[in-house]
Amino acid sequence: MATLTRDSGYAIEQRRGPRVDWPLILATVILIVVGFMSLYSEGVTHDGGANFRTQLRNTLIGLIPFSLFAFTPPRFWLRCANLIYAINVSTLVLVLVHGAHKKGAERWIQLGPIQFQPSEMAKILLVLSLAAFYAKRQDSIRSPVTFGLGILHVLVPVVLVLLQPHLGAAMVLVVIWFAISLVAGVPAKFLALSAAAMAVLGGSMVFAVSNPGIAKFLHIHDYQMQRLLGMASNDHKAKNWQTERAEIAIGVGGIGGKGFLKGEQKAGHFIPEQHDDFIFTVVGEEGGLIGCTLVLAAYGFFFYRLWLVMFYASDVFNKIVIGGLYAALGFHMFVNIAMVLHIVPVVGLWLPFLSYGGTAMWMCMSSVALALAIKSREKPLLF
Repeated sequence: MATLTRDSGYAIEQRRGPRVDWPLILATVILIVVGFMSLYSEGVTHDGGANFRTQLRNTLIGLIPFSLFAFTPPRFWLRCANLIYAINVSTLVLVLVHGAHKKGAERWIQLGPIQFQPSEMAKILLVLSLAAFYAKRQDSIRSPVTFGLGILHVLVPVVLVLLQPHLGAAMVLVVIWFAISLVAGVPAKFLALSAAAMAVLGGSMVFAVSNPGIAKFLHIHDYQMQRLLGMASNDHKAKNWQTERAEIAIGVGGIGGKGFLKGEQKAGHFIPEQHDDFIFTVVGEEGGLIGCTLVLAAYGFFFYRLWLVMFYASDVFNKIVIGGLYAALGFHMFVNIAMVLHIVPVVGLWLPFLSYGGTAMWMCMSSVALALAIKSREKPLLF
């Protein structure tokens, strides 16, 4: 009698169907709803709900890329990998030439009433092109030549993103490269050498804070230097203002929170960019420890379902793609919450599904759609 070699609920689900990952969809919907509630609460005393309405529109528009990725066979992206890479690089070059200037950076392309941020979609496009690169070279995955070409593959978009400048997005691209290389089977010694090199580079950036000439050479801008200085400074009226107020907002939430729409720090507009990078402070102040724990539990369940898709993927390309998406979204979540709690410098990374931003939401929805497409087209486990 045939038996399953992997005794798990997921394996039984794969055998019996349905093949749609409803738990992953549920976790996604919960996080999006929490984001809507937070933006609505933040907007009541700030902009009359303009950000909430715009985000609702952005999410509805996001159903277009969601449908594209959900209903397209994953192997199609493997065949179009070179074109995807070309589109990625071209849009990143275009934003440097004709990008909209905002807050000291050129990161946006204006498309009528919509602003498109190529550095956000570059993350999912890099996942697809780099996954295809390694999937096609499994026979030579342990070769130094393959490893070197993989570095060149990611180096071009990283440099273009740094020129915008967008240090946070560049960091995500590097994390994607590292995670995909790991899942693809690149030798650990190569990755260890790369990690050491990145540590040296990070150390040089810290050293550059006190050396303007080196900072200019490394394209480290003044506001980025101030953020690094803020981690070692007690100047809460300048460098640390955002994070100091964020800590206060979360602290006053206590165990049960102030209640929906009742945040005092939020109402006083004490936290700049609260609708964007610091949206988690709304959850902390109005939901308290209980609210934060429930949101983190929703994230945990989301990443657990995403990990299951990766773990049970039989196709190498599919497994690598999910590994890259997992790393990108997981890094975003970890760094965003860590910077809100003043554990790491402020690097401008949004919180998945919660933060305000059209391209960010489209990237998140597209990632979920890719995972659903991979799950639905994987061969059932019938061993």
